[in-house]
Amino acid sequence: MTVHLLLSAGRGPQECAWALAQLLRRLEADALRQKMTTRRIQTVAGDQPGTYRSVLVRIAGAGVDDFVASWSGTLCWQAPSPYRTDAGRKNWYVTARPCQVDVPHTTFAEADVDIVACRTGGPGGQHRNKASTAVRATHRPSGTVVVVDTERQFSLNRSIALELLRQRIEHRDEEAGRAVTTARWRVHDELVRGNPTRVERPGPDLPPRDRTRKRRRQAAD
Repeated sequence: MTVHLLLSAGRGPQECAWALAQLLRRLEADALRQKMTTRRIQTVAGDQPGTYRSVLVRIAGAGVDDFVASWSGTLCWQAPSPYRTDAGRKNWYVTARPCQVDVPHTTFAEADVDIVACRTGGPGGQHRNKASTAVRATHRPSGTVVVVDTERQFSLNRSIALELLRQRIEHRDEEAGRAVTTARWRVHDELVRGNPTRVERPGPDLPPRDRTRKRRRQAAD
């Protein structure tokens, strides 16, 4: 199974882009330990070398849903600023959200369309009302329906109906793609500072439980 995770520094300072790079490496190391694969699909570089304003990561493997859930929400990288020695702040926040990337494309085939001859009312003369030259076309996979009665010949109305269906389905796919892109960009403005779901600090890339044990051993010494 595959999940896409978008990490964003939002509108935070350059330290947040630096924190994102640190958290990304920590995430990739964590995924590798759990026998998952990661791939950076899209990156937006920060102002400083080696930093990122946003990164879209594809994560695949068994248990990926639980893994992504553990890395979703507001993430905090806790360390002094590498750019401002006088900055007292040590908490730098990044947001991470699963997101949809690929929109299924609807393949249009005439075999998926039910064509039914029908009569329609309205202006057009006596012949138009009595003859079943109008067409009701239904695209079964999407449920899209069109009715065409502009021509007096059934074959012409049929051709127009098929073309209308094709255009509407293509338009629907385009709108779905734009909606997915808009939702992905909205993530950049969803960063909530404070109350992080995960806090990481500089040090060996160890699982959270192992890092806790190491800190306890150091305290005991």
